[in-house]
Amino acid sequence: MKKLAITGSIGMGKSTVAAMFEQRGVPVFDADAVVRRLQGPGGALVPEIERMFPGTTGEGGVDRDALSKVVLGDPDKLSRLEALVHPAVHHERTRFILEHGDRPALLFDIPLLFETGGEGQFDAVITVSAPPEVQEKRVLARPGMTPEKFAAIRARQLPDAEKRARADHVIDTSGSLEDSERQVEAILACLGLGQGA
Repeated sequence: MKKLAITGSIGMGKSTVAAMFEQRGVPVFDADAVVRRLQGPGGALVPEIERMFPGTTGEGGVDRDALSKVVLGDPDKLSRLEALVHPAVHHERTRFILEHGDRPALLFDIPLLFETGGEGQFDAVITVSAPPEVQEKRVLARPGMTPEKFAAIRARQLPDAEKRARADHVIDTSGSLEDSERQVEAILACLGLGQGA
């Protein structure tokens, strides 16, 4: 089984590209989606997050905006949150691997792959990229996003040029969806996976 990682900075089109791999038969583990489930209504991490950071949860689970205000800009609080979340995500990832043990390839969608030093666990790393002006336009179009919030998120992420340099494969999403799909198919072919991986 080949373990592939897909990463990329905010607004680069990573989720869209990951879905293209999934449509071609490669199961996708979405770390962000797992975190949202663990922190959502009835999520396993909600009580502990409330204990650590009172007032950041409610009936809908973790209030992501409230939690962001508490931990962004405070390295100690952010480290405490990560020490809670990362082991829970790792457990879910192990379960995903066991559930799909018969597949020739799995794709792991990990936004902060290089930042957390996790790239060595994978057979190949794919970085999704787009020019800065495309990224900014996409991100600022998101509901609730502000230039300040975007700057804070980007400050935690490695520069795009460095991610591109460290990747085994780069998918440029500045063109059409069809263009991105062609790049996905070329990577699968390069890895010997082809259609129906």
